[in-house]
Amino acid sequence: MLDEKIEQSLTKRFKTDIWTPFVKGINKYDMLQPGDKVAVCISGGKDSMLLALCFKHLKRYSKFEFDVEYICMDPGYKQENLELIKSNAQKIGIDLKIFNTDIFAIVNEMGGSPCYMCARMRRGYLYEFAQNLGCNKIALGHHFNDAVETILLSMFYGSEYKTMMPKLKSSNHEGMELIRPMYLVYESNIILWREYNKLKFLNCACKMTEANEFNNPELESKRKEIKQLLKDLKKINPNIEKNIFSSIHNVNLSTVIGYTQNGKKISFLDEY
Repeated sequence: MLDEKIEQSLTKRFKTDIWTPFVKGINKYDMLQPGDKVAVCISGGKDSMLLALCFKHLKRYSKFEFDVEYICMDPGYKQENLELIKSNAQKIGIDLKIFNTDIFAIVNEMGGSPCYMCARMRRGYLYEFAQNLGCNKIALGHHFNDAVETILLSMFYGSEYKTMMPKLKSSNHEGMELIRPMYLVYESNIILWREYNKLKFLNCACKMTEANEFNNPELESKRKEIKQLLKDLKKINPNIEKNIFSSIHNVNLSTVIGYTQNGKKISFLDEY
């Protein structure tokens, strides 16, 4: 059943902390144009559900016309998890289109890194389903903290400096684009929104994590390590996350030893 108070909280209690940065992110990074048809991708977690609610409200009050589809891929969820997703979709008043895949089963047979393989396969299925609906964009619920954490993950474990882009064109699905409208929204405010509305969402409903071999402390998420590191650093410098985020907007190539552009590696020695 639709709970109108949930949507009202978006532009009242959380106007400054969620709605304003949501709209600002779309405008700052030019994510939405007249005539777009956006597939809002819902995983069942707090981030994607809030994203869906924001798009519902935006479509109602936008200064230009665009269309929205709300899609959810079922990779093999348990029935109770699927019912929770449907229930939350009803609470925020969206028409959710659910399509089935067997990703969990496939990843289980393939071995290797389950999270990495699952993420890659999910993206492809979402693009394809959205494209079949006539969409030219998919929207994901990644937020400010995801972008910051990705920067440190790439440095500490990937030996490179990169982040999660606010938007990018698909390399495998012609004419499709991925956007991240919650790019400027803090996760802490998403959590406050969830608690304020007394909502329950999925965390990780992956069957892989239920197996004993993945309940090993040595296989804990690297992203959780980064979250804890940032939490500790904020005790010393409360602006640490903002500063890291600002750094990706202020890269000084004159002081960089080397970088990659359009697949080509460039060294400072090339023009020294």
